[in-house]
Amino acid sequence: MEHYKKNSLTLKGSVALGTGVMIGAGIFALLGQVAELSGTWFPYIFIIGAVISGFSAYSYIKVSNAYPSAGGIAMILMKAYGKTTLTAAASVLMALSMIINESLVARTFGAYTMQLFDLENGALWVPSLGVALLILAYIVNVSGNKVIGKTSQFMAFVKIAGILVFAIGGLWAAHFTFGDLIPTSAHSEDYSVVNYIGAIALSILAFKGFTTITNSGGEIIKPHKNVGRSIIISLLICTVVYFLVAIAVNASLSIPEIVIAKDYSLAEAARPAFGNYGLYFTVGIAIVATISGVIASIFAVSRMTAMLTNMKLIPHSHFGMSGSIQKHMLIYVVVIAIALTIFFDLSRIASIGAIFYLVMDMIVHWGVFKHLRRDVKANGVILISALLLDFIVLAAFLWVKATSDIFVVIVSVIGIVLVFTGEKWFLKKNKNT
Repeated sequence: MEHYKKNSLTLKGSVALGTGVMIGAGIFALLGQVAELSGTWFPYIFIIGAVISGFSAYSYIKVSNAYPSAGGIAMILMKAYGKTTLTAAASVLMALSMIINESLVARTFGAYTMQLFDLENGALWVPSLGVALLILAYIVNVSGNKVIGKTSQFMAFVKIAGILVFAIGGLWAAHFTFGDLIPTSAHSEDYSVVNYIGAIALSILAFKGFTTITNSGGEIIKPHKNVGRSIIISLLICTVVYFLVAIAVNASLSIPEIVIAKDYSLAEAARPAFGNYGLYFTVGIAIVATISGVIASIFAVSRMTAMLTNMKLIPHSHFGMSGSIQKHMLIYVVVIAIALTIFFDLSRIASIGAIFYLVMDMIVHWGVFKHLRRDVKANGVILISALLLDFIVLAAFLWVKATSDIFVVIVSVIGIVLVFTGEKWFLKKNKNT
């Protein structure tokens, strides 16, 4: 597998990379989950999620502008905390959240593809199709960077254009008026403040793909300027796309209908608006979006974990395999993603991913505030605001899950404890190497 080269990624290319990862998961996988927690307010939940993600992005932008590096998040953590358990554990949590995102998108691919066929046993077919997509993504990644580079920009354009066509067409078919922008108050008593904040947690997961740009800082042309520009442009594009699509779905379906079809809500919204042809179009765009998102994400996380191995922050074994460390990591990443795709449903995958990401994000903000803010000339008020916003959202989301699906909280806590314990043991064992 070829290595990235300095100045090999343009501003347009890095924006395509970020939006490619975000839109693959954000709209198709999470829209129904967010609507379930927030009712008719869910389009605005995505805007709030974008604002909070903007605060979060500040830390990454300031450090990446000062020290653009292919190390991305691992580099930020290393500069803030040194070679410590906190650096290693937070990096692993980020990698795990990316792998979880891949399984989330893989199952979404299965759920949307199933809408083209009148098949029973969806509980079997959805994970099976998701596994097939992960295997395809592995094959594409092994074939080399050139294949990824030539297709990523084209697929990003196709899916963004397609989703916008769906949104605009859906609004037209639903006879949209500006009065429809005001959420209805019906059943608003069914949603508490904690539920709304929990919905924000999932919406943040829809924007976290901007961190992929941070991991490519060493390859972007004029990185001291373009890393930040790429992140901001990607967030703005995704915010507009998410809001328009959410409004279109809200105009086409009632909240109970969205909740019933939460794993494939866009496809369901296309039925009344456009009939079968609209359904085929929407599913086609979903397939393009999920395929491109998984391919880009698997490549990004394999690079990140290979770098963590080289930094001696995580253990590695060849298991008798030939080739580079990154090729080995591709296999490990895909195997973990396949296991998650088989054993967890969309809602649980999204929830665990959100928890891992928010914990990692808080560690980054605190590290930048305490150790790097003067060096990178960051505003301490913004850093603390980002930290507090993450904490509030995480606490509310944990409360929602503790009262509705305690299994998610238990798995997440056990996972975090195992990561920190394992990293502490590994770093202590290899202290002198």
